[in-house]
Amino acid sequence: MKTVFITGGTTGIGMELAKLYAKKGWKVGVCGRDRLKFEESFQVERDNVTFYKVDVANREELKAAIADFSKSIGLDLLIANAGIGYAFKTKIPDFEWSYRMVHVNLLGVMYAFEAALDVMIPRSKGQLVAISSIAGYNGLPGVSAYSATKAAVQKYCESLHLDLRQFNINVTTICPGFVDTPLTRANQHPMPFLVEAPKAASLIYRAVEKKKMIYAFPFFFSSIVRILGILPRTWYRALMSIKSVNYSKD
Repeated sequence: MKTVFITGGTTGIGMELAKLYAKKGWKVGVCGRDRLKFEESFQVERDNVTFYKVDVANREELKAAIADFSKSIGLDLLIANAGIGYAFKTKIPDFEWSYRMVHVNLLGVMYAFEAALDVMIPRSKGQLVAISSIAGYNGLPGVSAYSATKAAVQKYCESLHLDLRQFNINVTTICPGFVDTPLTRANQHPMPFLVEAPKAASLIYRAVEKKKMIYAFPFFFSSIVRILGILPRTWYRALMSIKSVNYSKD
């Protein structure tokens, strides 16, 4: 039986991925901060699913959970999905929340990968997956720390993709656009090309199976964002200035 551990697996994309892998017969480890959310989300297909109450920003908690899950059955796949965003855009950064975002969105990925590699490197096989965002392609106004953490995840995974091939370990970065989750429902701005969470999970599953280095979706929206990312920065800033940002909170 194949095994997968998913951080942030009690809601949104993580939950849909956990359900999908469980349906396909994988042994699934899920972590989150709220056991009640897990109980409510996984009313079916729970025979192969194990929950761990963990804050991914706590290195030791996360390492202990992944070690416990894999101690007898190994670990084939780690999906670092846990992440937080902004409920509203702001002209002046909320630095306390930004620091929390760095701990969850970036360090949480690193902690998860560290724990997974403790299992995968001795076995010379495995796959690491991080959920980044198309927001990582550009510095977006009003969400500075979110863009920064997602960009950092992209580059971190790109480096590891090169470094870990010698151990037969693949690294995949997933860059979704807007996905209908509890996280994005708090957004106070338009969300073009919104993708339903089960559809997003299906797309991610296929990309992971193909061991893609990076996969961004939906195609049209992500293509526009990537084109913006290769523009000269003076052009990009001018384009972003054409329409003022709709800040939800000053």
